[in-house]
Amino acid sequence: MSPNLTNRRVILSSRPKGVPTAEHFTVDECAVPELNDGEILIKTEYWSIDPAMRGWTNDAPNYMPPVELGTAMRSFAVGEVVASRNPEFSEGEIVSGLLGWQRFAVSDGSNVQGRFTNTDLPSSLALGILGLNGVTAYFGLLDICEPKEGDTVVVSTAAGAVGSAVGQIAKLKGCRTVGITGSDEKVDLCKESFGYDAAINYRTGDLGAALKQACPDGVDCYFDNTCGPISDTVMTQLAHGARITVCGTVSLTDWDPIPVGPRVHRQLMVARARMQGLLVFDFKERFPEAIDQLATWVRDGKVAQNEHILEGAEAARGGIEMLYEGKNTGKLLVRVD
Repeated sequence: MSPNLTNRRVILSSRPKGVPTAEHFTVDECAVPELNDGEILIKTEYWSIDPAMRGWTNDAPNYMPPVELGTAMRSFAVGEVVASRNPEFSEGEIVSGLLGWQRFAVSDGSNVQGRFTNTDLPSSLALGILGLNGVTAYFGLLDICEPKEGDTVVVSTAAGAVGSAVGQIAKLKGCRTVGITGSDEKVDLCKESFGYDAAINYRTGDLGAALKQACPDGVDCYFDNTCGPISDTVMTQLAHGARITVCGTVSLTDWDPIPVGPRVHRQLMVARARMQGLLVFDFKERFPEAIDQLATWVRDGKVAQNEHILEGAEAARGGIEMLYEGKNTGKLLVRVD
C-alpha cells in the first residue's frame, strides 16, 4: 500500500449528555501512519450504528470507558486487510471488529472480533445478522429466555436489527411471536418480513389492551430492548414462570439521575418469573457456534435482515440520533465513502 494514504474519520468533537447528535461529531482527514511489526491495515467498507454508542459517547459509568474527544468514534466496522505485518492476518481477508468510524484502521489484531468467512454472503451482514446483532439475539433468546415450543415470545423494538432476529429465531423454535414497534409501517414489516404472528404499534391506542388481546395466556418470554413504559406494561402480563432478557434501554435517554418507574418486584414474585441482563461479550467464546447457525438459516431463507444504509461520513454524524428516534427501517449502517 502507498505510504501516502489519507484517512477520513468521524471524530467525537464534543461531549453529549444523552443521545449524541450531528453537532457532537466532526469529519476530518489525516495521514495513515506506517505499519509497525505486528500491525495490519484495514480498509473499512461499512460502519455500524448501534444503541450502545450513546453510552460510549457519554462521560458516565459504563462497561467500557467513554470515547476520547478528538478521536474516531468507536464503532464496529467490517473491511478488508489491505496490508499486513502480522503473520496471523493475510492481505485480502475480510475482518470485523471495533475499528471505528474511519476509512482506514491500523490494528494489532486485538480489536478484531472475527474473520468473515461466509464470503458467499454480503460482508455488511457481519455487522448485523452475522455479527453482534445476530449473536445477541441468538444467545439472549436461546440461553437466557430459554423458549419452549408453544411459548408466547414478546419482543420490543421488534423491527430492529436485534429484535427482528429474535422474532425469527423464536418462530424457528416453534413459538408464537408478538412484536412491539413504533409505527404502522414497522408493524407491517414485522408481520410480512419477519413472520411475527402479531405486531403492535405502541404509539397508537392502549398498549396494555392490545397486548392482552395478542397474548391471552400471558407472556412466557419477553426480550426487552427498551426498558421504560413499554416494559412496565409487559410486566403486568407475565405468565407463570416467565423469563425476561434485558438487552437494551433505548427508551431512557438519561441515567443521571437514575429514573424511577413502577416497581416490578411483585409481578416477578407472583409469576415466579426470572429477569436477567445480557451483555453479549459474556458469550464471546461461543460466537462461532451462533454465526455458523445463523449463516445456515440465512442461506436457507429462514432468517432475513433489512438494512438501512447511509452514504458516507457526513451522514454518519446524525446516525445515532436517527437510531434513537426510530427513523431507520432496518439494521443501520454507513457505507464508507
